[in-house]
Amino acid sequence: MSKIKIAIQKSGRLYEESLQLLKDCGIFVNNGKDQLKVSVDNFPMEIMYLRNSDIPQYLEDGVVDIAIVGENLLIEKGKDIRIIQQLGFSKCRVSLAVPKEVETDELSYFQGRKIATSYPNTLKTFLEKKGITSDIHIISGSVEIAPNIGLADGICDIVSSGSTLFKNGLRETVSLLKSEAVLAQTPQLSQDKEAILEKLLFRIKAVLKAKKSKYILMNVPNEKIGKVAGVLPVLKSPTVIPLAEEGWSSIHSVIDEERFWDVIDELKENGAQDILIIPIDKMVI
Repeated sequence: MSKIKIAIQKSGRLYEESLQLLKDCGIFVNNGKDQLKVSVDNFPMEIMYLRNSDIPQYLEDGVVDIAIVGENLLIEKGKDIRIIQQLGFSKCRVSLAVPKEVETDELSYFQGRKIATSYPNTLKTFLEKKGITSDIHIISGSVEIAPNIGLADGICDIVSSGSTLFKNGLRETVSLLKSEAVLAQTPQLSQDKEAILEKLLFRIKAVLKAKKSKYILMNVPNEKIGKVAGVLPVLKSPTVIPLAEEGWSSIHSVIDEERFWDVIDELKENGAQDILIIPIDKMVI
């Protein structure tokens, strides 16, 4: 039986969350110490732990079929690789940053100046579009130190919280692009592995949908059920269950986490009481 080969970062910020996603999808991985390739017992899959920077090339060459990788890395490498699912974790930005004593946030600051980066292709493309000419210095790791040692006037690097910049006396000025972890696919995927990928995608989408939703239960006077039901952004229609107390019912539904507090306020205004919120483990639609 065919197995789909998935690449995961062997260390770094994507590693733990990638494995957690697979676990949430019911795929259990028994990692041996220092193993670089692991077979999965309960799903037709092999996991390969690779250096982050190598993953795009392995995908393009068909050595692995799919990978969990940062979108920013795919953009930097410019490979012929299809992104098939945004995964919603490891969100960051590729941004320009300057020493905190520099007062301007204008991109023109970088005209004719030196910029240290691990993302030379992304930076070069961005600067060319903006008509800025800079001296790009390529550095692998510890980019933030470059201005402090006089190697550059600013940097271009990934930014999450900005704490690393702050610790190194830098501040973010211009964002080039936003990024997050994605599921990417080789252009050479066989038909039998396409079927396996569809099963995996089905599970991933169920997990991601559940993380963005909450299960909600509330007690409502019967005469206000119509108003409360009108507030709920339900999948089809809410579940209404009569309570032992006459004239009251329990309403069950699902709400979007992004609209959570707005919806709660509207429900209370329209007569809902005793509202309970429950996390959803999986959501199959």
